[in-house]
Amino acid sequence: MAYRLSTRCFIVRSERASSALKSHFDYIVLGCGGIGSAALYWLSKRAGTSVLGIEQFSLFHPNGGSQDYSRIIRLAYHQEKYARLTPYAYKAWDTIAKESGVAPVTKTGGVQIAYKDRPYRQIVEDYAIAMDAAGIEYERWDNVQLRDRFPQFQPQGEIVALYQSQTGIVDPARGNAVHISLARSTGATVLENCPVISLQPGDSGEGVLVKTEQGAFTCDRLVVAAGAWTSKLLESVGMQLPLKVTQEQVSYYSTLNLKAFSIGEFPVFQWKDDFSYYGFPVYGEVATKAAIDASGHTVTTKTRDFMPNPQREQQLRDFLTTQIPGFTGPTLYSKTCLYAMPPDRDFILDALPKYPQIFAAVGAGHAYKFASLLGKILSELAIDGVSQHNISPFSFNRPALVEQDFVPSLRV
Repeated sequence: MAYRLSTRCFIVRSERASSALKSHFDYIVLGCGGIGSAALYWLSKRAGTSVLGIEQFSLFHPNGGSQDYSRIIRLAYHQEKYARLTPYAYKAWDTIAKESGVAPVTKTGGVQIAYKDRPYRQIVEDYAIAMDAAGIEYERWDNVQLRDRFPQFQPQGEIVALYQSQTGIVDPARGNAVHISLARSTGATVLENCPVISLQPGDSGEGVLVKTEQGAFTCDRLVVAAGAWTSKLLESVGMQLPLKVTQEQVSYYSTLNLKAFSIGEFPVFQWKDDFSYYGFPVYGEVATKAAIDASGHTVTTKTRDFMPNPQREQQLRDFLTTQIPGFTGPTLYSKTCLYAMPPDRDFILDALPKYPQIFAAVGAGHAYKFASLLGKILSELAIDGVSQHNISPFSFNRPALVEQDFVPSLRV
């Protein structure tokens, strides 16, 4: 395959095309997005050339959930099981920043806000309870304190707010690229544009045959981190997962108030109301960014259309114009992504019950902040059979995944 740039010709050969590429690896990772690229990196730190990553699209594609410039990273969380993991998420990102010289995390400070007289106040109180249990420091603010610190907010009633100084932005474009580059530097192989046809695990709990459009590969341990495509992959080994796939969207605004909404002047925010609104200071684009969490319509990977919903765009703009005047401006663009969510919206991090040589990770639409840590956990499971972290709440054997009458709960 030849690519021409100016007057010079460069010959680029895919890794699969090389006759030197072996067909057996100790570890294979399916999906090289946020969690998958992290698993590839952490596995390669210990297993080097015995690791293969397979991506069905080109690397850093816009088709799934690990894209764009910004995700929220925070110590603040609504449940203790997550709050106890958050410090380790920062440490994992720090590790790759030190190794690469490229920092995916930018700290901005962050606030969770809710109106005092609305039932959604309890979500903010749950954040406080979880942070208290995990020993995480934060500040509790009322309207006056919020306005004193960040006068950009103009709540239309009495609020309660929690401020946590370590909250910030983790950059998926940087994070994924750094994970892939570091994995390759330690000997890992990465195949892109390589759709998987089927998985054939050994019945004895040993080995997996992975058939792809670029050939067949075998491995001792397999990690599936395929986002919205996870259910389809696991169907080939007889496992049905009740994952809800939705098409979500974010909007960037060419605010006229760049200084007021720059990093250092404005925090990351989450506002809990009838819907869960969240947003960022200027980062990535010369624009602010905001979205409504888990508000998209149900799709499949084949029926999603990449087209932002204009009603949701207007709903978001109306909220921002009222509560944070000056945040918006002309819409720079809106773009879509996919969430894949279990009915309880908790992660899945576990070995398949019937095939313990296969490990699956599902991020439930709120995992990117944890992506490097989750990759590390998956590497521990694949290599050691156990993780140093308590991941029992994220097992396959829980009500949301085994009880047909489980009532979904998707707010976080």
